Amino acid sequence: MTLDQLRIFVEVAERGHLTQAANILALTPAAVSAAIRVLEDRYGTQLFDRVGRGIELNPNGRIFLIEARAVLAQARTAELTLSELGGQIRGSLSIQASQTIASYWLPLFLIEFKQKYPSIDMQIGIGNTEQVARSVLNGLVDIGFVEGDIENSSLDIKRIGQDSIVAVVAPNHSWVKKGRINPKDLLSGRWVLRESGSGTRAAFFAMLDANKIDRNKLDIALTLPSNEAVRSAVLAGPYASVLSELVVRSDLRVGALSKVNINFPQRAFFLLRHKERYKTKVSVALEQIIASS
Repeated sequence: MTLDQLRIFVEVAERGHLTQAANILALTPAAVSAAIRVLEDRYGTQLFDRVGRGIELNPNGRIFLIEARAVLAQARTAELTLSELGGQIRGSLSIQASQTIASYWLPLFLIEFKQKYPSIDMQIGIGNTEQVARSVLNGLVDIGFVEGDIENSSLDIKRIGQDSIVAVVAPNHSWVKKGRINPKDLLSGRWVLRESGSGTRAAFFAMLDANKIDRNKLDIALTLPSNEAVRSAVLAGPYASVLSELVVRSDLRVGALSKVNINFPQRAFFLLRHKERYKTKVSVALEQIIASS
């Protein structure tokens, strides 16, 4: 098995289309198809289902995709290690960050980094806290940024910032006129929350636990997969939510949303690395820019 075969497999798997993968790889569709067929025939395992003119990853292929991505990530790290032995910062930087960080906190640092190192290619992905941690553990990215607590002995976890969490409602919500809210009053509201695995949701539940409030009694009307979706739902309906103040700052400023008068402890932002993987000079350079802010 060669790295080229793995690259071809991953491109086809991610695009679900031979011709699109061939265009990315600068190969003919026939060459891509032949490479996949050789891989399947050699190991006696079908990785794709041929459905009409299309090609779909089957369960075997989905399992193999995880390993193939990890091997390619390791190969890329090995190549970068050799290039950095000359003492220069070069190559590329792959990052994954949770939504709040990626959308509202990290971009300013990435702009500064790009201005200082214009030749460095950056790939930035977004996921929730659990997804980011998994990507770092599997070697799919060099570093990750999360706002949720992570406990894993294989990860090097470094605090690099902090964030304020706020509960928000529409201006005509009864909680706005009520003044200060007792934590137990939160059970009387209808909630729109981020999905399980989100650092924002975890911070809210940690606050409920600290106040001995049964989270299972919470009336959760909607669970949505992004900050913007949650924000839009609260703007449109009679719901409450908990979001980073970074997400709703402009809405609070113009009065489109109101902050519920209840205190949440600040939460930390963390940088994640795999303890046993090479710490690239490129990733260290970004970390230094963040630390000096």
